[in-house]
Amino acid sequence: MLVDLGQWQKRDGADVGHDHGVSAAGAHRSRLLIVLGISVTVLVVELIGAYVTGSLALAADAAHMFTDVAGILLAVLAVTFGARPASPKRTFGYYRLEILAAVVNAVLLFTVAIFIFIEAYRRWSDPAEIEGGLMLAFAVVGLVANIAGLVLLRAGSRESLNVKGAYLEVLGDALGSIAVIAAAIVIWATGWLQADSVASVLVALMILPRTWKLLSEAIDVLLEATPKGMDLMEVRRHILDQPGVLACHDLHVWTVTSGMPVMSVHVVVDDEILREGGSAPLLTALGECLGGCFDVEHCTFQLEPADHEPEPHAHE
Repeated sequence: MLVDLGQWQKRDGADVGHDHGVSAAGAHRSRLLIVLGISVTVLVVELIGAYVTGSLALAADAAHMFTDVAGILLAVLAVTFGARPASPKRTFGYYRLEILAAVVNAVLLFTVAIFIFIEAYRRWSDPAEIEGGLMLAFAVVGLVANIAGLVLLRAGSRESLNVKGAYLEVLGDALGSIAVIAAAIVIWATGWLQADSVASVLVALMILPRTWKLLSEAIDVLLEATPKGMDLMEVRRHILDQPGVLACHDLHVWTVTSGMPVMSVHVVVDDEILREGGSAPLLTALGECLGGCFDVEHCTFQLEPADHEPEPHAHE
């Protein structure tokens, strides 16, 4: 007996719909659009500032801001496509596009960091003339805009990898703006032009750790790894604790997209449960248990009698 405790509805024996709900990123689409507008504005301002002042640090921050624009645009497109309904060919719709966008964001950030390192090394021995006062003014504008973006995306970053990717990019830019401000003050006060290269390297170093974390989390989702913080042994124990359950096997829990874990499992039950029509209460109890204790609301249970021979590939 195979039963899906998601939100399938059956009428006259035919499936008429399956609603997976709104993804975590989808709930923050309007804020992503606002931050996208802010990021485009800051990108233009910093490009003008880098040209006028000759600052590599401002150019590096502008390059990082460009990845923000590209990344947030990808996030918005992913959310838009992710909202499209499921189809017989794509039963989970387009939710995975959000995770693919997070991977693209990470790759873009790694590329920018490498570029900054190379250019900073070149400029260390041959520093360009820099207008410290103008550099400071442009950096302050960038910092204020980044703080506004962080406020808008903070809540969504806890719920969606896609929004988290955008949040981390804006956070990296805010920290980069602080580094640029410090370098501008040093150049303005002392004339030490290498401070620009130092600030550029600091921007790159701030990008890398958060980017690696984002990439590793996105890859875990693509590899259908067990959601972080979920103990499969504990899930198994909850299933086996239900009255009438004798064993379970082929237990799988994975994530379709941020905030959407799903589970499937084969449950071996006492024959009396099946004979006496007790499968419906058991399924309800299993669904409520896993949904309440582990926040896995989309569960598929295959109920099997005690004498059922598992498939050759089945595993505990």
